[in-house]
Amino acid sequence: MENSVLLRAIIDNAIDGLITIDDRGIVESINPSACRLFNYDPEEVIGRNISMLMPEPDRSYHDHYLFNYKKTGEANIIGIGRELIGMKKNGSYFPFRLGVSEVKYSGRIIYAGFIHDLTREKEAEGKLQDYAAQLEVQVEERTHSLRMTVDALKRTQVDLNLSLNKEKELGQLKSRFVSIASHEFRTPLSLVQLSASLIERYTEILDQKNIGKHVGKIKDAVLNITAILNDFLSLEKLDSGMVKPSLNHFNLSEMAEEITGEMQVVLQGKQKIIFKHRGTIQKITLDQNLLKNCIIILIDNAIKYSGADSQIQFYTKINEHNCTIRICDDGIGIPESDHKHLFDAFFRAHNTGNISGTGLGLSILSRYTGLMNGHVSFKSRVNKGTLFTLTFPQKNNHEQKSIDY
Repeated sequence: MENSVLLRAIIDNAIDGLITIDDRGIVESINPSACRLFNYDPEEVIGRNISMLMPEPDRSYHDHYLFNYKKTGEANIIGIGRELIGMKKNGSYFPFRLGVSEVKYSGRIIYAGFIHDLTREKEAEGKLQDYAAQLEVQVEERTHSLRMTVDALKRTQVDLNLSLNKEKELGQLKSRFVSIASHEFRTPLSLVQLSASLIERYTEILDQKNIGKHVGKIKDAVLNITAILNDFLSLEKLDSGMVKPSLNHFNLSEMAEEITGEMQVVLQGKQKIIFKHRGTIQKITLDQNLLKNCIIILIDNAIKYSGADSQIQFYTKINEHNCTIRICDDGIGIPESDHKHLFDAFFRAHNTGNISGTGLGLSILSRYTGLMNGHVSFKSRVNKGTLFTLTFPQKNNHEQKSIDY
């Protein structure tokens, strides 16, 4: 008796559906899970043919199976694990896996059907199939696109190599930019933070000497950051096409002397700038602001990359055909392997060490010069120095000479 109660509890609480039928296909029992699957109450099913739970053609096939089984005695025709379609009370269908066992009970044969609902599995399978189909379409489309791309690349192998080289150079430039920006901003900002802390300490004891010293350091650091930001801003304006040359007629010699005076404040140690204008013609027609920026970039570099006792030679010359500006130093020079990249944005020669710089100055210089139809060239030897020459065409120097002198 106890075993019967246990067995009934197991059947009633089973996750899968369980239906038993006699050898005529009449339902003898149905557990709660099977009732929920088919949406029937037990009394609506028990005593009726099991085929009521099957749509056509499975309904007719099931009766035929029982007939053949009684005639031939061949078992396991339905088998275990067979997938079928069930029909709910409302006429909707759902998939399930059927396992059938033949049981001899009280001298007669009954059949126990174990029903496992496959609705969720089928939905998931359908989604996977849809996803696989989408992927197949995408793969086919991308494969077709790739074939076309490969065919195009085969026809333009030279362009591919150039493109790959440019991509590589761009990656290197990005890496240099991150490194330079990180270093160049971190150093002055750290200095500002340290000096501000020291000023606060010296203020407590009114140490005017050290306060003035560190205020000067803060000012220098802020100027350094400002210069870096100005370089970035200049590059952005160039890239966006916002820089347009504005030509005007001005005295090159006077402007060069002004620049020489202004740059005295950034000289290091006993450095000197020696300026000389050659020739009788002094006025040119160019964008004065762009040219001044170019000259300042070159002199600033000469100061940074030269020794404390060096002389920086600064020459200007105007003739009937062009204007030339030459700036020469005796500094660390530029390695020959770096010459081809010198005017690339964010590029710095490998021997610059800890000398500050963004690698933007010469790139900006080159582009400013190009906007004024000029040309920049240089000669350099490591530890011997560097000579930069800017050349700009001047078409009306005959008229300028006769008017000015």
